[in-house]
Amino acid sequence: MTSATRTTIAELASQLRPALLRLTRLVRNQRVDTSVTLTQLSAMATLSKNGSMSAGELAAFERVQPPSMTKVLANLEERGLVQREVHPTDRRQAVLEITPAGEALLDSERRSRDAWLTRQLATLSAEDRALIQRAIPIMEKLAEQQQ
Repeated sequence: MTSATRTTIAELASQLRPALLRLTRLVRNQRVDTSVTLTQLSAMATLSKNGSMSAGELAAFERVQPPSMTKVLANLEERGLVQREVHPTDRRQAVLEITPAGEALLDSERRSRDAWLTRQLATLSAEDRALIQRAIPIMEKLAEQQQ
C-alpha cells in the first residue's frame, strides 16, 4: 500500500467515524423507555440473541467488568426483564435469561428506532437509498473484523 493510498484511507476513516457516531447517537436516542439504560438494553439484546448465559459470560460478551454487569442484571431482574435459572449442568451456578416482558421491551425499542430510521431514509433519493443498501454488507464486514 502506497503512502498516498494510506493517506486517502485515513481521510476516509476520519470522515466516516464522526458520521457513524452522529447517526448511531441519533438512532439510540429514539427510545421508548428511557428508564432502561443503553447498557441494560444491550445486555438484554445479547441474552435474546444468544440465549441463557451466566453473569460472567454476559460480562465478557458485553466487554464490561463483572461487578458492573452484576449491577445491570440486578436492576433488570428487579424489573422482571431478566430472570435467573439454575444452570442446566451445574446446579451451583445460575444462568440468566430474558423474560417475555424483556422481549416485549426490546421489540418496542427496535420498532421505535426502525420507524425513526424509516422516516429519515424516506427523505433521501432512491439513488441514495440504493447506495446505502449496497454499503450495508461492507459495513457488516468491517464490524465483524473487530480489530
